[in-house]
Amino acid sequence: NAPDVESAENAAVPAEPEAAEPATAEPEATEPEPAAPKKAPAPKPSAVPSPAAMARLAKPAAPTAPVVAPAAPPATPGASDWGRVDENGVVSVKEGDEWRVVGEYPDGSHDEALQYYVQKFDDLAFKVHTIEQRHQAGGASASDLRKQATQLKSDVVGAAAVGDLAELDRRLTVMVDELAEASAQEAAAQRAAVDQAIADRTVIVEKVEELAARDPQQVQWKQATADLNALFAAWQEHQKSAPRLPKSTAQALWKRFRDSRSKIERARRAFFSELDEVHKAAKADKTRLIERAEAMASRGEDAIPAYRDLLDEWKRLGRAGRKADDALWARFKAAGDVLYGARAERSLEEQAESKPRIEAREALVVEARVVADIADLKKARQTLTDIQRKWDEIGRIFPREVERDLDSKMRKIELALKDREDVDWKRNNPETKARANDMETQLRESIEGFEKDLEKARAAGDDRAAREAQESIDARTAWLRAIGG
Repeated sequence: NAPDVESAENAAVPAEPEAAEPATAEPEATEPEPAAPKKAPAPKPSAVPSPAAMARLAKPAAPTAPVVAPAAPPATPGASDWGRVDENGVVSVKEGDEWRVVGEYPDGSHDEALQYYVQKFDDLAFKVHTIEQRHQAGGASASDLRKQATQLKSDVVGAAAVGDLAELDRRLTVMVDELAEASAQEAAAQRAAVDQAIADRTVIVEKVEELAARDPQQVQWKQATADLNALFAAWQEHQKSAPRLPKSTAQALWKRFRDSRSKIERARRAFFSELDEVHKAAKADKTRLIERAEAMASRGEDAIPAYRDLLDEWKRLGRAGRKADDALWARFKAAGDVLYGARAERSLEEQAESKPRIEAREALVVEARVVADIADLKKARQTLTDIQRKWDEIGRIFPREVERDLDSKMRKIELALKDREDVDWKRNNPETKARANDMETQLRESIEGFEKDLEKARAAGDDRAAREAQESIDARTAWLRAIGG
């Protein structure tokens, strides 16, 4: 039975992953504690990123492609050029020509306070560097990288870190712009892939619909079932390998496939149900014929004509299925074998009785072959007539096949003699002789005329005329010899 569309989709097509968070949103490394006296308190809240920013940084990402960990970018040079710490431990970062407070570190040295926020910047720079490397290496989703770069750009702006934040923002802006076109191309390619997948799956559906539209009485069901199974396997394989189709489109195509497959299955069941009824009726009819044939056994070979009538009726009946037909035919043939066996026994008896007559006729055939060597046609004819009289006196021979073979041999001898007689008659026929004499006279007169033409041509030195006259003479001479002149 066909699975419903949801189970078919779920079984054959892996579920699409949820939208991946930016690949750079990896769990943030444990922040180093500042080198402060043992009882020094942690930095004030103003020195710690907001809870929303920490949540974004802490949430693990589902990368769209395997990522090789890039080499860390060089540490931020000239930290003092970008940050400063006042006497109260307040840390500021330079942005353009102005300074912005990023936090406080009152219980540590100025270097420790500055280094704490420089590390924050290095973490951001590392993430920017990672996205740049993935973009340059290729293979990652441009759309995903663009989302990650956009999210990181919002983290860089106003970040509690000391370093060239403006440069990080610029690099991210360039990257977002570059990835915009790649994202559009990627989306177009994805749409094209989905369109092609729809077209390919539609072809599978149309093939099933074509199979379902065929006349059930004309279908070879073994092949049709194999074709249907192959198309269902192709459907499942396509679900696994092709892009995921829009749900409404996938459901519509599956409904067409499922409905056509159900139609084929119903037609197949109806066909074989009807065929079973036909087989049952044929089996019953053939069984009755077998019973009639078996009842003829006591009549021997006299029942063979009636058995042949039953055989003709058997051929007109439908099939009862291969196995049943084989068994039924074996019984019907066995009943016929009894009748033909009786005839074979009688034939053997007749053949034994006919053996002397067969030998006698074979001897006459040998004797008749001498007729071909008798030159005198009248004598040859008289000899053959005497042999034929003896032939008839021998009587009938069994089996009939042997008699027909001996008759054929004698007939050949008689025909050969008749051909000789026909040739002799044509040659000695007065009318034929008269025509031959007239032809001979005409040919001789024609030859004499061409001989005179030949002498004249030679005397005149006309080689062409002489050659033509000689050819005419040669031709008529050959005709003259052909008629015996």
